Amino acid sequence: MKPVITKVLTYAVLPICIIVLAYFCVDSIMRPVKFNEEKASREQVAIQILKDIRTLQVGFKSTYGHFSPNADSLMWFYDNGYVEVIKQIGSKDDSLAMLNTEKLKKKFQRGKKTISDEELFQQYYNEDGTPKDPDFTLVLTTTTKIPVKDTLCSPKNRPDFKISSIKYIPFSGKDTIIYAAEIKTVSGVKVPLFEACIPYAEKVMLPNDDPKKAAPYYYQERLLKGMNHQLIVNLCEERLDTERYPGLKVGSVTAPNNNAGNWE
Repeated sequence: MKPVITKVLTYAVLPICIIVLAYFCVDSIMRPVKFNEEKASREQVAIQILKDIRTLQVGFKSTYGHFSPNADSLMWFYDNGYVEVIKQIGSKDDSLAMLNTEKLKKKFQRGKKTISDEELFQQYYNEDGTPKDPDFTLVLTTTTKIPVKDTLCSPKNRPDFKISSIKYIPFSGKDTIIYAAEIKTVSGVKVPLFEACIPYAEKVMLPNDDPKKAAPYYYQERLLKGMNHQLIVNLCEERLDTERYPGLKVGSVTAPNNNAGNWE
């Protein structure tokens, strides 16, 4: 019987064991590779959202003098707000246009008050910026108010853009992006600051009944929701150990960084 058992082990069981071991070896190698590929794919989506938030925040600040502290007011600004667009009409290198402009301003001057560039534009130019008289050009600087949705992240330039995307963390269901905005004094100057964060996962602290022991915690998945949990934990721990944010972030409320993203 022993030779038969030996043959069964050699020709049936052993190859299966080898195949199973080979599978686990390949899987252990490919698991982090696939994780990093999926992570990179999700990061690209999140980075575009954070770039859109930065664009809208800069427009918000130019209008109100400070940044928005949450997604709702930023979404309202996109749907209902206006931004001022400065246009240069003509060229200062055009001596004839400069002379025409100077003569008109002297003509309409009343005491210290002179006619504005906007008024001259309305009188001598069409709405599309072309002169009513092609032989009579001026040099003007005009300011026009344009709806935010027609300028920042406009459907014309971004047909796939949805304003609701600036509120929710992608791939996580309805988890919301973390916003913050403050005005800090830096070297005696008040500086408006903002930040928007999309974490890979968030550390959630649990009640600690024993003060002698470290507080227990667990990681709640956000951007990387549904991916290998242990690899997510390892990634977040490595980020925190090296004093880096465990996720993607634009701007900072702790120090001015010119609204940079931590991926740049």
